[in-house]
Amino acid sequence: MDNRKPLSETNPQPSLSFTRRDFLGKSAVVGAALTAGGSLWASPPPTAPQDDSALSTGERLMKSRQLGALSVSELGAGCMSISANYGPPADIKQGIDTLRAAFENGVRFFDTAEVYGPFTNEQLVGEALAPFRDQVVIASKFGFAIDGTIGLDSRPEHIRTVIEASLKRLKTDWIDLYYQHRVDPNVPIEEVAGTIKDLIKEGKVLHFGLSEASARTIRRAHAVQPVAAVQSEYSFWTRDPEHNGVLQVCEELGIGFVPWAPVGEGYLTGKMDGNTRFDPQTDFRSTFPRFSAQNLAANRPVVELLERVAKRKNATPAQIALAWLLAQKPWIVPIPGTRSIAHLNENTGAINVQLTVEDLREMEAEFSRLTVHGERMSPMHMQQIDRSV
Repeated sequence: MDNRKPLSETNPQPSLSFTRRDFLGKSAVVGAALTAGGSLWASPPPTAPQDDSALSTGERLMKSRQLGALSVSELGAGCMSISANYGPPADIKQGIDTLRAAFENGVRFFDTAEVYGPFTNEQLVGEALAPFRDQVVIASKFGFAIDGTIGLDSRPEHIRTVIEASLKRLKTDWIDLYYQHRVDPNVPIEEVAGTIKDLIKEGKVLHFGLSEASARTIRRAHAVQPVAAVQSEYSFWTRDPEHNGVLQVCEELGIGFVPWAPVGEGYLTGKMDGNTRFDPQTDFRSTFPRFSAQNLAANRPVVELLERVAKRKNATPAQIALAWLLAQKPWIVPIPGTRSIAHLNENTGAINVQLTVEDLREMEAEFSRLTVHGERMSPMHMQQIDRSV
């Protein structure tokens, strides 16, 4: 462990000094990809994005956005898929190369969790980011029992135990953003928030986050310890946060929002169809209704919509999906995940895609006429989503 101060104390604005062109000139693609691989308010009609980094022309620097008081790059890196859940784990060197390439490409926000692997993804992130730990923001998560069950455990004593293990795996003295991975119905959220408040006082955590939490739970937690960010699934085809009050409460309380699966767990890339299959031993999507053969085929109109916009913008469907999220609110920070530098370059290229107000309005109008088929996760996973009202 080192004694360097956290990023928020040494340099509150992370160094975002690489353009995508700079990066492409320095890095070669390593390895073939092993895997392929949100919204305007329903009313009133869409308005122009609220910061100049949502729309741009030409190549430009990665800019920063705020998650509460925490400054991060406008695009983050979801690290899970390198190690788990979307197929067999990638080679460690490939994972390290990809994460370090993300840093060179301007990404300063990296998302992991103890349950990814379990444990192996935190180890990978710790190793990959060690050379520039004080220049990046690391988010991790607690809350699963990790005992062979899918049980939840956010008891204060459990949180205090698992953070020590996460710190060691991440090779750091602090975690910049520490999320409760899923709301534990057996532990009052006030106790969880109070525990994180104590860890913040001790310097082991800098900011508090919640994942897949309801608007009511967010309010209760925020009253005890300010919540910097809420992470939930949100993308062009998954609009739950628009309708369940979560985006509204984030805006009201000054909380950032971090969409996971911003390109629809690979589907919005346009590289899947009704013939795509997922390994039931290594890929969660094999149990998700939305990824059944029937629904993969039935949902193609959503991808075709993105493809039409992408053709006009000289972009890819994945870039349009990410640009669409960036254009929603200036406090939304997507975290696309990949184990491929080629896909990383594609993802970060989304910051150069300009979506006009008219583009956004047309996309919303077309989407409103479509039906998304299938629940986003399996019944087992959905039962752990906090829907308290």
